[in-house]
Amino acid sequence: MTARKTPPRPKKAPAGKAKPSAGQAKDDSAGGLPSRERVLAFISETEGNIGKREIARAFNIKGSDRIPLKRMLRELEAEGLLEKDGGKKLRRPGELPAVTVLEVTHTDMDGDLIAKPLNWSGEEPAPLIVIVPEKRRGKRYAGDAPTGVGDRVLARIAQNTDEPDTYPYEARVIKRVGKGAERVLGVFKADARGGRILPVDKKTRHEFEVGRGDAGDAGDGDLVMGETIPGKQHGRPRARVIEVLGNRDDPRVVSLIAIHAHGIPDAFPEEVVKSAARMRHRGLKGREDLRDIPLVTIDPADARDHDDAVWAMPDDNPKNEGGHIVIVAIADVAAYVRPGEPMDEEAKKRGNSTYFPDRVVPMLPERISNDLCSLREKEDRACIAVRMTFDRHGTKIGHEFIRGLMKSAASLTYRQMQEAIDGKPDDKTGPLLDTVLQPLWNAYQTMLKGREQRGPLELDLPEYRIGFDDNGKVVQVKEYERFESMRLIEECMIQANVCAAESVEDKRKRVIYRVHDGPSRERIMALAEFLDTLDISFSKGEVVRPQNFNRILKQVHDTEHDRMVSEVILRSQAQAIYSPDNIGHFGLNLRRYAHFTSPIRRYADLTVHRALIASLNLGPDVKKDGQPEEEERGLEEIATHISMTERRSMMAERDSKDRFIAQYLESRIGAEFKGHISGVTRFGLFVKLDDNGADGIVPIATLGAEYFHHDEVGHALVGERSRTTYRLGEAVRVKLAEAAPITGGMRFELLDGGSTGGSTGRRNASGRGRPGTSRRRGPQKSGAKPKGKRKTGSPGKGRRR
Repeated sequence: MTARKTPPRPKKAPAGKAKPSAGQAKDDSAGGLPSRERVLAFISETEGNIGKREIARAFNIKGSDRIPLKRMLRELEAEGLLEKDGGKKLRRPGELPAVTVLEVTHTDMDGDLIAKPLNWSGEEPAPLIVIVPEKRRGKRYAGDAPTGVGDRVLARIAQNTDEPDTYPYEARVIKRVGKGAERVLGVFKADARGGRILPVDKKTRHEFEVGRGDAGDAGDGDLVMGETIPGKQHGRPRARVIEVLGNRDDPRVVSLIAIHAHGIPDAFPEEVVKSAARMRHRGLKGREDLRDIPLVTIDPADARDHDDAVWAMPDDNPKNEGGHIVIVAIADVAAYVRPGEPMDEEAKKRGNSTYFPDRVVPMLPERISNDLCSLREKEDRACIAVRMTFDRHGTKIGHEFIRGLMKSAASLTYRQMQEAIDGKPDDKTGPLLDTVLQPLWNAYQTMLKGREQRGPLELDLPEYRIGFDDNGKVVQVKEYERFESMRLIEECMIQANVCAAESVEDKRKRVIYRVHDGPSRERIMALAEFLDTLDISFSKGEVVRPQNFNRILKQVHDTEHDRMVSEVILRSQAQAIYSPDNIGHFGLNLRRYAHFTSPIRRYADLTVHRALIASLNLGPDVKKDGQPEEEERGLEEIATHISMTERRSMMAERDSKDRFIAQYLESRIGAEFKGHISGVTRFGLFVKLDDNGADGIVPIATLGAEYFHHDEVGHALVGERSRTTYRLGEAVRVKLAEAAPITGGMRFELLDGGSTGGSTGRRNASGRGRPGTSRRRGPQKSGAKPKGKRKTGSPGKGRRR
């Protein structure tokens, strides 16, 4: 973001001796009233607190001449050319005073605190201000400095010469003056005095008191957004209702909670909606006609938009016997969403679509995502396609990009495709089987050879699908059906993404890569120690590759340790992010990889499309649709932002699933379930149910009347006396004791599970025992102390690959 800049100011004049500007006329010193322009210039160009007295002194205005000066200043203020800075001091609207109050809004990627002026009257957005750290006594910020986002500080403002385009000003904190109002999302419970807000965040332990005059239109049971207000020093904190979002009895309010709790934009600005409504389909002009190629879309049964289509045939080149041609066509979103336009800015802000079990918060308006850019069956659609050639070993030996016009021959589901290949075609897939589907399947079998040679990480953990009735109530939670046809589409998309990264890189143009770093040494050491407890060897010294993990996964496949080892290996991995600096993709075992195949729902893909259009001169309208230099220069900032929005969406999606499942199980309190231990902590066990993926906690207080040690290496809790061990991944049987749909929290009681013969104090790499955490549970003799105890503190299409 580039904020409005103001002219540099000269050094601050001594207090009470404001210095006239350089343009001041000599005869001003002789007294008399200066012009309006000179007064305004003086106020703009002079640092310090400027009021009527300082202006009179600077222009040598004395006696009765001060009366017309006062009148002039009132007129300038009435015309909006001047304003008072809280008291009698004057400033130009949209300019920052030398000393002002700031509110810390966020931290940047370097960890610096970024703020905005609390009172800003300019027509343009308030400028971003970086707070300059002052290292004193070993502290990053000095004195009574800000501690985090939301703090308010009195600060001295100066021009920022290091990075003026990003942060025009820098601030040095004088003192911290308080904390701004905080938002609280919760359920309103009415009472005689007004009511209370029960926060939806399970980490918030207290409720908020709402006075009768602060409840607004909120009714009992409504989901509300509140704002904290100053209250009594002791007792329940206070808040006021600022927005009513819905009623908790509406099943659809669950995803609404996640949307607001994570700050996901869910309403498009009016100008964006109108802009989308005015758009029309792009025709054949300047494009290659691909409509005779029977491309098909293959998606989940509930897919609302179709942004990719595929087709394949044997390569008829005699020099590539046994090879295949594969075409992947992607919706040409760049033809509709152009850089710098309001729709583009909104898409960039959102970063990606967010998928909840009952709704989608799209990155683009439905006119674009579900109509103009959805590759609908039998309808012409603009596309960017990549034609790839594979040899008989599944190695890609060439590719080219095409900007074309396509017509989908059929819109199929994964199940339809799989059943057709398995010999059970239906009325739709039957006519396509020999000419379209079987050649595509044959090409996939060849591509698999290349995949197996490459050796990507092959983690296979279950995902769960939530089903609803017509009223939005959860009626079913079950594991996703997985078909080999899903892997077919995934492999086609991976190869297309590789082609995109290679083509842009070959043209020496910058691009946002999808990068995935290898596991850190610390995580590798911890994993090796854990595997050692299972008598599984894992070399800590060699260079780790995905194949190392695949060997372990194959070794434990279909054993009692299968799920446990998969969970621990997953936790050892780094998180994939977006970056213009390529470090490769560890999980896919690829040197270069850039998301290209989902521009409807990922902004990263849209930037890659623009880079391809610009670098390969893909017409039509290359200048309008291609990536401008300004966007290319800002790729670091874009990559950082969309990595954040992706994490935000992941957390919101997970939270909504937890709440929907808790809603589903709320009526089954007391029911028994089979599950496995999905997490081990110092305060208890997390258990995931096998039937529906529900996650809940078994508090350590309910495990038995003894002390339990937390074995961090072995991911286990071990009983002090009985040696009963509860280890990650072990099968258990539990009873549902509590389910809270509003927070998504569930509590279980353990009925069966665990093993005997466990141990604590396992040896770590240094040969020293790793400390555990002991917990006393159950009745014991008064004053009794345990002996020898150590007390310490301690689906679909690879959407995010």
